[in-house]
Amino acid sequence: MSWLIFAFSGPVLWAISTHLDKYLVERFFKNSDVAVLLVFTALVGIVTLPFIWLFVPAVLFVRAADMGLMTLSGVLYIAALFFYLRALQSEEASVVAPFFQMAPLIGYVLGYIVLGEVLTGIQILGGALIVGGTSLLSIRFGKHAARFKARIAGLMLTCAMFVALSSLLFKIFAVRDEFWTTTFWMFVGEGIFGAVLLAYAPYRRQFMALLRQNTGAVLAINAANELINLGGGLGNRYALMLAPLSLVQAIGSTTSLFVFAFGVVLSLCLPALGRESISASELTQKGGAALLVAVGVILVSG
Repeated sequence: MSWLIFAFSGPVLWAISTHLDKYLVERFFKNSDVAVLLVFTALVGIVTLPFIWLFVPAVLFVRAADMGLMTLSGVLYIAALFFYLRALQSEEASVVAPFFQMAPLIGYVLGYIVLGEVLTGIQILGGALIVGGTSLLSIRFGKHAARFKARIAGLMLTCAMFVALSSLLFKIFAVRDEFWTTTFWMFVGEGIFGAVLLAYAPYRRQFMALLRQNTGAVLAINAANELINLGGGLGNRYALMLAPLSLVQAIGSTTSLFVFAFGVVLSLCLPALGRESISASELTQKGGAALLVAVGVILVSG
């Protein structure tokens, strides 16, 4: 049961981060490439490296091949964020988030093939209910029904694939070696991705211009956002050590449910920051989704 606490810390904190991402994209990155936002993510990872090293000096004593694969996990993770932010730049958060439901399905296949993870029938049913319930959030009926958006789907399916691959690599090494060692080299991978972005002159110019124009706001909001995102990521990755990959990712897929819940709160309390529909039909649909997720969680934790 303890793994559920860590697993749920991911979607709760990621949902908060999603709304902050949307605010940042609309407020400061309307005329900038969202890749610049990832530089802040990479910087947070780099800043944590000395602290992890001081806490666990052995992080430096790993085989070169293992080091490379752990680092690749970080590169894949931040690359997934790149595709996610691209989608978020042109679509609402509550529309983008449900596409994360593909990650647990990909994770189940990878977990079975690579790790030999086999779920019980009850766990499969529970995972299906969680994914189905959160997928229900993306359905639009009546005059509000949206057409299939191939570009958004392509971006988010690529994102889901990279998330699943990154989680797989992380679990392989975190279970075999050590959680903080794997986390250290994953952050190195994120730092390398950020360095590559800064090496590209147009991104570097945008990054510096953004800092000059909105130094206080950009740094404060990004710092808070990245710490929230970091906390969710660490909780989710720790859960990977305690439960099957596909189940942890199924719990992670509830991010869209929390995105909607926080969106409703923002719409009621801070309407300038949230634009979620709170009509009776929408609330009924979302309530049904929440019920399916709740039943699924009970089944996977049984």
